[in-house]
Amino acid sequence: MAPPRNVVKIAVQMPDAIPQLIQLDQAKPLAAVLKEVCDAWSLVHAESYALQFADGHRRYITENDLEAERLLGGLQSGSRERRRETLQHLVSLAPDVTFAQEVISRDGLQKLGTIIEDGDDLGEVLTLALRAFLELMEHGMVSWETLSIPFVRKVVCYVNMNLMDAWVQPLALRLLESVTLSSPALGQLVKSEVPLDRLLVHLQVMNQQLQTKAMALLTALLQGASPTERKQACAHHALAVLQNIIHSAAPLGDEMAHHLYVLQALTLGLLEPRMRTPLDPYSQEQREQLQALRQAAFESEGESLGTGLSADRRRSLCAREFRKLGFSNSNPAQDLERVPPGLLALDNMLYFSRHAPSAYSRFVLENSSREDKHECPFARSSIQLTVLLCELLRVGEPCSETAQDFSPMFFGQDQSFHELFCVSIQLLNKTWKEMRATQEDFDKVMQVVREQLARTLALKPSSLELFRTKVNALPYGEVLRLRQTERLHQEGTLAPPILELREKLKPELMGLIRQQRLLRLCEGTLFRKISSRRRQDKLWFCCLSPNHKVLQYGDVEEGASPPTLESLPEQLPVADIKALLTGKDCPHVREKGSGKQNKDLYELAFSVSYDHGEAEAYLNFIAPSKREFHLWTDGLSALLGSPMGSEQTRLDLEQLLTMETKLRLLELENVPIPEQPPPIPPPPTNFNFCYDCSIAEP
Repeated sequence: MAPPRNVVKIAVQMPDAIPQLIQLDQAKPLAAVLKEVCDAWSLVHAESYALQFADGHRRYITENDLEAERLLGGLQSGSRERRRETLQHLVSLAPDVTFAQEVISRDGLQKLGTIIEDGDDLGEVLTLALRAFLELMEHGMVSWETLSIPFVRKVVCYVNMNLMDAWVQPLALRLLESVTLSSPALGQLVKSEVPLDRLLVHLQVMNQQLQTKAMALLTALLQGASPTERKQACAHHALAVLQNIIHSAAPLGDEMAHHLYVLQALTLGLLEPRMRTPLDPYSQEQREQLQALRQAAFESEGESLGTGLSADRRRSLCAREFRKLGFSNSNPAQDLERVPPGLLALDNMLYFSRHAPSAYSRFVLENSSREDKHECPFARSSIQLTVLLCELLRVGEPCSETAQDFSPMFFGQDQSFHELFCVSIQLLNKTWKEMRATQEDFDKVMQVVREQLARTLALKPSSLELFRTKVNALPYGEVLRLRQTERLHQEGTLAPPILELREKLKPELMGLIRQQRLLRLCEGTLFRKISSRRRQDKLWFCCLSPNHKVLQYGDVEEGASPPTLESLPEQLPVADIKALLTGKDCPHVREKGSGKQNKDLYELAFSVSYDHGEAEAYLNFIAPSKREFHLWTDGLSALLGSPMGSEQTRLDLEQLLTMETKLRLLELENVPIPEQPPPIPPPPTNFNFCYDCSIAEP
C-alpha cells in the first residue's frame, strides 16, 4: 500500500554520527520529529537542535535557531581565524529570512558594524563583514536611516583609500549607494564626504565590478543633486564613461547598462525646466533672442530697418519676416507659449542659427523663395521637432527601474541634444523636399521624420557623425520600402479562400505554439527579485517539470549556470494553481502606487495564486523582458486551460500562418485567386451514364 501523501522519506545527517533515513510525517509537530531523530542518536535536550537543508541556501526549518547565537558569539572571538570562519558561515546563511531575523534580533547588525568601524583587518575579514551586513540589510527589516554617522564616515574612508582590497571597495560603494537612495540626510553626508573626482578614479580602473558600483553611487548622488551640480558632474564624467566603459573591450553587464541609461536620463533631464517654461512676452532677454533669430536670417533687410522707416513700418516688416521664419503668428511669443517644448524650442533655434549659420540661412531663404504651399516653415518645424525629440528621448520622464537603453553618442558630445536637433532639422527639410510636401502634409512629414529618427536611434550609433550618416541614408523612399516590407510580413492576402484556409490552419498552429510555450517553461528562466527599494540583485530560477505537473523553483547565485531540476528545493503543483494575475492585479506591485515610474514594472509583473492551507498564497514573478513575460503568461495560461492571448502569440501565429499559407499556395504563384468560388454547373438532363455496380454482368 502506498504511504500517505504527507509522509516523505528524508535523510538526516550529523557530524560524527551515522546518517538516518526517516519517514517524515509532515502533519506531525516539528518538535516531535526532532525528538525522534535525537532519540535515535541518544541525544538529550532535543529542543537545542535544529534541522537545516544540506544543499542550496542551507535554510533552517525550525523557529528555535540557536545557530545564530553561536555565530554571534564567534564574532567577538579574539582569534582572527575563528572570526573569519564565523563570518564565512554567516554570509552563507544570511539570505535565509528566518536566520536573518534571529541575527538581527540579537544585535547582529551592531556587532558587524563594530567590526566594520574598527577596521582592524582590511582584507578578508572586512570583506566578509561588509557582505554579511549588506545581506542582512537587504531583507528590509531595519531602515538604512538608522545607521550612525561615524559608521557611514568609516565606510566612506574605505572608498577614498588608495590602497584597498579589491573586494572591499565595491562592497563599500554598494553600501553607500543604498544609504544615499534610502536616507536623504545620510545621502548628503555621503555627497560631502565622497569627492566626485574619487569616483572618477574608480571609473578608470580595469575592475568591472568596481566600475559598476562606482557608477551606481554616482547616479544615486546625481539623483539628489541640484541641476547645477548635476550639469557639472555629468560634463566632468562623460568623457571618462565613454573611454573607459562604453568603448572598453569588455562587454557591458546588465547593471552597468542600466546605470548608463540612468546617467543619460539625468543628463537629458536637465532640459526639463526649459521645456516646461513658456516664453515670457515681457522678458527683454527673450525678445532680444527672437530679434537675433530674425536678424540672422534676414541680415541685410534687418540693417535697413532703422533708416527712413516709421515705427509702424518697422513693426510691419518685423511681423512679415517672423512669418517668413515660419511662425504661425505675427507675434512669435504666442507660438512659444506652448509647453512642451517651451523655451527649449527657442534654445534649439538659436543654437542652430549660431553654430550652423550657413545651414540656417540656406534653410530659411530656400523656403522663403518657394511657392507658399510648398515652403517648409522653419519655426513651426523646430517647435514640433523639439517636442518629437523630447518624446523619443523621454525628456522629463522618471527613470525606469529596469531599462538599459542608452545611446553612446550622448556621452561624447557637448550640447548633444542641441547638436542632435541641428542634424534633425536639416533631415526634416530634406524629407520635406523628397515628399514634395505642402503645408497640409506637415503632420505626414513629421510622422516620417519620427520614423527616421526612431529607426536610427535604435541602432545606437556611437557618435553624432555616425548618426548623421545613418539617418541621411534613410530617405523617404527607403522608409516607404521598409513600411511595405513590414506590412507584407504582417498582412496576408485578404481573398476569402485564403482567409478560409487560414482559419482551418489556426487550430493546428495554435497547438504548435502551445507546445513551444510549454517547452520554454520546461527550459526555465532566471528571474530577478525586486526588494523594497526596487534593487535587482537577487536571482531565482523557475521551470516546469517534464511531465507538466509541477513548477519547481529556488534561489541561484549571480553568474551561476542554470540549476538542474533536482537541485531546486521548492515545488508548486500545477493542479493547485487557481489563477494567473498580470500587471496591477499582482500583489507584489499593487501596493507600489500608480506613478509613471512603475509603468515598466507593471508590464513585466505576473503572479500565480494557489491554496496554501486555508489561506491563498502567491508566487510572484518579474519577467526579465517583455518577450519572456509573454512566453511565461502564455505557458501558464495553457497549463490552466485558458486561451493564450498575448501579443507575442498573435505575432507568432501570424508568422506561422503566413509561412504555411505561402507553402500551401507555392504552386499557385502568379495564378489569380478569384474572390468567389466558381459556379456549380446545373445537373445533367438525365443520369443514364451512371453505372449500377449491384447488377451482375451476363
